[in-house]
Amino acid sequence: MSDTHQPAYAAARTSLNLISGLLSGPILQEGWILKKRRKKMQGFARRYFMLYQSGILCYSFEPGQPIRDQIHLPNAAISTASGRKDIHVDSDRATFHLKCLSTEDFTQWMGTFRKFSAPVSESRRSGSVRVSSRQGTIKLNKSAAIAEEIGTTILELENAFANLRDPLKRKSSGGKDKPKEGTSVFGLFKKGAHHTNSFPLRDLISRLEVIDPTSYQRMHMAIESLKVQHGSLIKSLQSISILDTTQSVHPSAQASPLPDSIPYSASEEKLASSFTRRSKRTILEWFDASEGEGVQEFILDDQTLPENRDNGDSPSQIINDDSRSSLGNAEESSIDTDIEDLREEPPVIDQVTHDQQVKGTSQVQVVRRTHLPAPITGDEGSLFAVLKKNVGKDLSTIAFPVSFNEPLTLLQRVAEELEYFDLLEQAAATSNPIERMQFVAAFAVSGYAHTRHRTGRKGFNPMLAETFEDPRMRFIAEKVRHNPVQMAYHAEGENWELYATAGGKTKFWGKSLEIIPLGTTHLKIGNDHYQWKKPSSFMRNLVVGTKYLEHVGKLIIENVNGRDRCVLEFKQSGYWGETNLVSGQVHDASGKVAAQLEGKWDEHLSEAVDASHFTLLWRAHPWPKHAYDYYGFTSFSMALNEVTPDIAEKLPVTDSRYRPDVRALEEGDIDRAEAEKVRVEEMQRSRRRDGKEPAARWFTLQGDEWIYTGGYWEARAKGWKETKIDPLW
Repeated sequence: MSDTHQPAYAAARTSLNLISGLLSGPILQEGWILKKRRKKMQGFARRYFMLYQSGILCYSFEPGQPIRDQIHLPNAAISTASGRKDIHVDSDRATFHLKCLSTEDFTQWMGTFRKFSAPVSESRRSGSVRVSSRQGTIKLNKSAAIAEEIGTTILELENAFANLRDPLKRKSSGGKDKPKEGTSVFGLFKKGAHHTNSFPLRDLISRLEVIDPTSYQRMHMAIESLKVQHGSLIKSLQSISILDTTQSVHPSAQASPLPDSIPYSASEEKLASSFTRRSKRTILEWFDASEGEGVQEFILDDQTLPENRDNGDSPSQIINDDSRSSLGNAEESSIDTDIEDLREEPPVIDQVTHDQQVKGTSQVQVVRRTHLPAPITGDEGSLFAVLKKNVGKDLSTIAFPVSFNEPLTLLQRVAEELEYFDLLEQAAATSNPIERMQFVAAFAVSGYAHTRHRTGRKGFNPMLAETFEDPRMRFIAEKVRHNPVQMAYHAEGENWELYATAGGKTKFWGKSLEIIPLGTTHLKIGNDHYQWKKPSSFMRNLVVGTKYLEHVGKLIIENVNGRDRCVLEFKQSGYWGETNLVSGQVHDASGKVAAQLEGKWDEHLSEAVDASHFTLLWRAHPWPKHAYDYYGFTSFSMALNEVTPDIAEKLPVTDSRYRPDVRALEEGDIDRAEAEKVRVEEMQRSRRRDGKEPAARWFTLQGDEWIYTGGYWEARAKGWKETKIDPLW
């Protein structure tokens, strides 16, 4: 580099350090490491990693090439296994699965990683949760004031950035290298910007040279002020009990040390909801880097690794003394004030046939409920306290207390994915292969919409041979295997048939929970046979902050008969810009791009006709008025466990709607739900010990797929008295 460019280069690096704090200082460790690829079944690839003194761990294809991705190590959790060379680095926004080339490399890297370990303060060892109702109210009010101050600072930061863009535009408009429409200085800091929106270093220097120093100083001061304010907010929140402050502290909790991080209570979540999701995520990321935080290290049992997963039938038991704690009077008061609003919400009325498997029958009205019998009951408990003991494990082998559940089984959660089955009817109605593929893609995306607010609880694990039906789309699901957990389902409509074997694994990596779907979804429309696999999902901010769910990866829909295909990409959210984005392309039989798709998996999907015109394919239904009070359920979800008059006398005894533990939780009786859950699970273990475990009745295993053999709707029409089915609970 010439001498004339040296000062500009130094200024550019100084500016980038002040803004993002990335890639600064000397390199503590660098070298080749095997990194697991993002896509499934692609194994490991050799990448060149560098660890900076600032705590940034990044990698590239080759030394000196653009950086592909990075993790701020002080915000991360590191998991290793004794006797192995694997390292799992998990932050709030990404996870690296690494494998060192030698034992010496493993030792060197781990020694360098441990330099960023957080010191354990004495207050965290001995502090106890002792907060009175009045003190908690004062602290919460103080937190609200600080949070509002943070909001003002964010606006100041955005104004400073806006002032930054003006001179950049003036500079670029006079040159040959005019940036593309829509690009901005934000592209510098987005994940993947190094390879998607990259530009030469000389251009970067020329852009940074025109920045107004006063505006830049405002931006830097705003960021520093934001860090201090958020640190004060968290310190204030840490003095509030996990339980509602109006309740007395559980005796076992008074003697326990204050946890490293305290989950938001219900009232705090309502306070935080005034901020945009982007702002909350950015604020929480800055807090993670505050003073006193550092990398957390976990040691994995060798038997919990994927290739050595325990296949035993007996799940690991978890005892949580706080699992039944109540949210307290504050939650109850919010419930009382909403009763009148609930009565004003109109019911959902479906026009369905009384018995849809018989053609030509008369129509009847089915009025479906708009809310559950009781709002959320009990506290979620300390999810992190449970998960940190099971880092790297498949959580399907862990038995959780009922306080971690929502009042639906996993079979009913599968049915949630078919809420927009009318898209399949539209796909079947058109003969144009490109239009049909677009509706199929919209249906595949719509299956994620119900997960938007579902970050805190899990569905009940069904019993073996348990079933669930929904006659609206002739949907029947059954649990067909216990270990690993597998559920098969089948649905059909006019000229379409949908079936799949659903299963998956969930693993906790220290900061985030990874949900890995298993199985293939099949859809038949006429002579077309579509199939696809789902990408992974991640639950972020499990340790501190507002939890959120994002789906990341590619979903490829292939027509095995017609050779046309659609490639959808669920994009990982960055620090700036919109979240939950999905984009894709539809390819015709020759491989040519025939349509562009854009949207958000929780809102809509459209075909992009040109830069300013879109054709709407699917839009999500409005959320219920009190969705947050009822587990984040959609209107469709709230009615799944309801026994409506049209099915009251037609359900088999194995249907999920008859589960006593699910019904008790839905009605707000958490003690009875816990007792029933233990009783139902013990009955299943007893059947297994006695060799009387039921086999799948409606599905048979053909290769790797469970296929519907038929007969369910016919037996239903005749009445279940003629079919011998033993009760499961």
